[in-house]
Amino acid sequence: MGNKKGKTGIKYDIRDISLSGEGRLRIDWADRQMPVLKAIRERFSKEKPLEGKRMSCCLHVTAETANLVRTLKEGGADIALCASNPLSTQDDVAASLAEDYGIAVYAIKGEDRDTYYRHLISAIEHKPDMTQDDGADLVGLLHSRYEDTLLKNVLGGTEETTTGVIRLKSMERDKALRFPVIAVNESDTKHLFDNRYGTGQSTLDGLLRATNVLLCGKNFVVCGYGWCGRGLAMRAKGMGANVIVTEVDHIKAIEALMDGFRVMKLEKAMPEADIVITVTGNLNVIDIKHFRKAKDGVIIANSGHFNDEICIGALEKMSVSRKKVREYVEEFTLENGRKVYLLAEGRLLNLSSAEGHPAVVMDMSFANQALGAEYLVRNHKSLKNKVYVIPADIDREIARLKLETMGIEIDSLTKEQKVYLASWKSGT
Repeated sequence: MGNKKGKTGIKYDIRDISLSGEGRLRIDWADRQMPVLKAIRERFSKEKPLEGKRMSCCLHVTAETANLVRTLKEGGADIALCASNPLSTQDDVAASLAEDYGIAVYAIKGEDRDTYYRHLISAIEHKPDMTQDDGADLVGLLHSRYEDTLLKNVLGGTEETTTGVIRLKSMERDKALRFPVIAVNESDTKHLFDNRYGTGQSTLDGLLRATNVLLCGKNFVVCGYGWCGRGLAMRAKGMGANVIVTEVDHIKAIEALMDGFRVMKLEKAMPEADIVITVTGNLNVIDIKHFRKAKDGVIIANSGHFNDEICIGALEKMSVSRKKVREYVEEFTLENGRKVYLLAEGRLLNLSSAEGHPAVVMDMSFANQALGAEYLVRNHKSLKNKVYVIPADIDREIARLKLETMGIEIDSLTKEQKVYLASWKSGT
């Protein structure tokens, strides 16, 4: 492997360029379900708001992402794309982006750690004016290794996911962040829909593709009750599972309880759990003390961004044997004879063993990415080195466009109602 050039002269490092035809079909299929992004792309092609800007993008290389990248290119951007997770790349999509759309792509499904970071470096060496990240690996590497060179030329970036936003806010607190970042994840049209409905459905999709288990009657533990956890718990309940929620936040725990789920400590849940899935964004959520109490045959997986939520090192030390029993399923036999089944190497399940969020949901998320990039170009000089939420008027416009493309009309306030709502005087 290594950098190659296609017929367009664009550099790439992908698995097989001959897969491009299959990838193009996949991209076109997703595009049919992404009308908001398509409308933005049509405007971008005329107005060229990103003209002359070099963008380094570290995102999940999927068909939905391909349509975002197409939109950015139509807006005038010069793009280099790398994967934000070693198992999330769709190889045929990567091939099509390089061959059919002339995008510099550095992404291979199943790449090892060294390849992953080589690809990050390839994207950074594109000398970006702007970044787009999913997990903040790109931004982190820029700040740690290129502080005195390429970093100073970056006018701003956008961040897709909760984990990345947490890291970036930490950088802001430490005064380490050197350019403004739009936290796309904080937009209502992103986290209320992508995180909840997208993660909820796609995580179960990954679970079922990997295992083919029946969920009805299973004790299904969801670790974390943020927007992703809410969606996963709701979908698992809908398929007949007995859902248990574990939490460290008292308010979220009460919410889970009032939503109809059992709430308890993970140690207490492990002896009865058939399936345990983490969606917290934290470290070692499932650790040695939990494995010791695990039910024989428990299935364990993660749908958070990094594979740190399950302490795989502890599982390895406790095991007397391990073997692959299905694609994306590894069996660990513990010292007590019980078996634990780990899915997708502990990496995010919905993109490792399935195709990620449905395109209709990513339509809004990636509309935020595209419009966030446009906003940065127009306003970066007035922004400080902080993490920002995309303006509410952009968020609402995305929602309006989504409803319009679905053929749905809603009421609007009358002048009288607007005056009433804006008044502090009593309505009597």
